[in-house]
Amino acid sequence: MTSPDPLTPTPRSGEPERYTVGVDFGTLSGRAVVVRIRDGQELAAAVHTYRHGVLDRHLPHGGSPLPPDWALQHPEDWRDVLRRAVPAAVAAAGIDPAAVIGIATDFTACTVLPTLADGTPLAETELAGRPHAWPKLWKHHAAQPYADRINELAHARGEKWIARYGGRISAEWQFAKALQVLEEDPLVYDSCARWIEAADWIVWQLTGTESRNACTAGYKGIHQDGAYPSEAYLAGLNPRFADFARTRLAFPLSALGSRVGPLSAEAAAWTGLRPGIAVAAGNVDAHVTAAAAQTVEDGQLLAVMGTSTCHVVNAPVLVDVPGICGVVSGGVIEGTYGYEAGQSAVGDIFAWVLDQGVPPDYLAEAAERDEDLHTLLTRKAAGQPVGGHGLVALDWLGGNRSVLVDHRLSGVIAGLTLATRPEDLYRALLEATAFGTRVIVEALEAGGVAVREFVVAGGLARNGLLMRIYSDVLRRPVSLAASDQAPALGSAIHAAVAAGAYGDVRAASTAMGRRLPAVHTPDASRADAYDALYAEYRLLHDRFAADGQLHRLRHIRDTTHTAS
Repeated sequence: MTSPDPLTPTPRSGEPERYTVGVDFGTLSGRAVVVRIRDGQELAAAVHTYRHGVLDRHLPHGGSPLPPDWALQHPEDWRDVLRRAVPAAVAAAGIDPAAVIGIATDFTACTVLPTLADGTPLAETELAGRPHAWPKLWKHHAAQPYADRINELAHARGEKWIARYGGRISAEWQFAKALQVLEEDPLVYDSCARWIEAADWIVWQLTGTESRNACTAGYKGIHQDGAYPSEAYLAGLNPRFADFARTRLAFPLSALGSRVGPLSAEAAAWTGLRPGIAVAAGNVDAHVTAAAAQTVEDGQLLAVMGTSTCHVVNAPVLVDVPGICGVVSGGVIEGTYGYEAGQSAVGDIFAWVLDQGVPPDYLAEAAERDEDLHTLLTRKAAGQPVGGHGLVALDWLGGNRSVLVDHRLSGVIAGLTLATRPEDLYRALLEATAFGTRVIVEALEAGGVAVREFVVAGGLARNGLLMRIYSDVLRRPVSLAASDQAPALGSAIHAAVAAGAYGDVRAASTAMGRRLPAVHTPDASRADAYDALYAEYRLLHDRFAADGQLHRLRHIRDTTHTAS
């Protein structure tokens, strides 16, 4: 941990401590953390698991099965985080709620929902029986055909903004999902007065004030150089889509760390906090984490690793990097350009292995040693030499976010034999995600964005084998965010700025953030062995990215489901 900045607001003798609350809304749960402003000390945290989880099979009331590649959520689960996790964290911290001077939130992105003009989700109206009325989670990938059309038309028209997104808009982002709603359920689209990121919607719930934050607008909403795509361009996608940005998106953007408004009386009752305290602008979970991990300076690449991985890095120059998710001025921190890339499935891939089941003797061994299955497979995989399993895999089980930007791609595992064991498959997939990250790092550097430090945050940072693999594959040290709740801590840091405790996010990060440098360092012999495996990964990567076989298989699957 770095020494506190000289401007750190240390209380004078007799003055009470002040605190902020950061709330991180993840894929399966939301967590709140109470943080001391003067030094970033985390006093307590609380987690609330979403009652409805991810809606990928049915709507909450049942009905027809959802199509493949759908992923929805229930807005009431998000309100419940405010009602349950925030009061629980404050109570566990043992502080007077009146000492909390600000609250900030972050969200998965692009998680987006249609609402009425007053912010009521369409999922909570008479349209609740229609799937398109529900919030679309970031990993809703069924909008890929619409993303393809967005990209084709942008290149045909020579739209300047397409290069800012690596040449391809993702199916996960706002416009592809909105176009899907328009063309598949025009009634829902016509009823949609606002198309809003969950990151901004939750701030609306806290304050009663509608807002849009600069981060999600830039990375997920194609807002560049002060404007959204033109009405002429949008009309080329669908004449009824022409006014989409003007009528459903356009709103003055709030800078990161700015104060959107005071906590409303209703939200104060939910959270147990004092009405009127500062509520900061919304933010994306990965981008807000940069403040917590002290990676706000140029060249510090932060990988926030959980169910998926988001990579963010700042640079002083604006360059076009093919295959990245986006570059936004002030998208991570004011005064520099924030670049984003990512992998759509990481932790989800490791969980998939367990979902397929393990042999009975593995279950017995785990029970005898009181281990969970992830720990058991990690332990068994750790004893292998690099390449000992004879496998190489593509980390595309959730599609590819960077650098191919294609969610119709799927996973590949080469080298399977009758001797392949669960730990072999597990390790090969750990390595595949590291290879995918190496592709991203190499693309950034080839495009002119320097990467001088690699820092990991998120739950997967606790897996020592995984971190050693990343260090060896990348041939560079791996530093770690010190906090287990880094996104929530990052939000708390932004709340401190919104409340006026610090002048800007950089100063607050210096005082309140924490990073553990070079926890894992590469081993030369293992790195050499991984270079050989990475070459095989690139052969698979380039072949299956280009020949269309995975697309054809996806089409066969989807048409089979449609026919049945």
